[in-house]
Amino acid sequence: MDKAGVRIGEAAALYGLAPSTLRWWEEQGVLTPPARADGRRHYREEDLRRIGLVYLCCVTGRMPLSQASVVTSGTAPNPAWQATITGQVERLATQIAELEAARAYLSHLLLCTDDNPSQCPHLDGELSSHTPRGRFPDPQLTAAARNAADSGYETPRRRYETPSTPQAPRCGSCANPLPLNPRGRPRTYCSSTCRQRAYRARFPRSGD
Repeated sequence: MDKAGVRIGEAAALYGLAPSTLRWWEEQGVLTPPARADGRRHYREEDLRRIGLVYLCCVTGRMPLSQASVVTSGTAPNPAWQATITGQVERLATQIAELEAARAYLSHLLLCTDDNPSQCPHLDGELSSHTPRGRFPDPQLTAAARNAADSGYETPRRRYETPSTPQAPRCGSCANPLPLNPRGRPRTYCSSTCRQRAYRARFPRSGD
């Protein structure tokens, strides 16, 4: 391979990724396959720039691959890919608001002085304010539960529930598909390197 290009391992290493991640991105249409030399992928400057853009969209910007491809394909007009990014920004804003609300409530819950928080005298009010229980004004939970069942009310599907189409879990750092943990426990990162990278991103050292 000449000096004008690099192989897949070198291209992946530039962004702290596994070569399999680049192959996966190619399969999903997010990354355009590079030219080949002697049967091997041959990444030039433009290819490396595009990999960086995919990284920024998928890893830094947390965009789904189907949406990131609009930005990274190089074929969508400016209004189209900007509209895609705008949609992701709005989704992130919604998620941030939900997380802020979650943190605010849990911080409030910490103020409870009871050994058993389920016996807190303020819990009934919080259940009415922060859960679907508020839809049923019965003073007793048992009566409210019966009315809920009779009404056929179903809570909206949340992100923590099982989706209708399961998605393969992804590494929280490089977005590479996570390998199966032999112990059966869910994994967050595909390697110790990705775990360390995510930690450094969250808690940067002074001078970095």
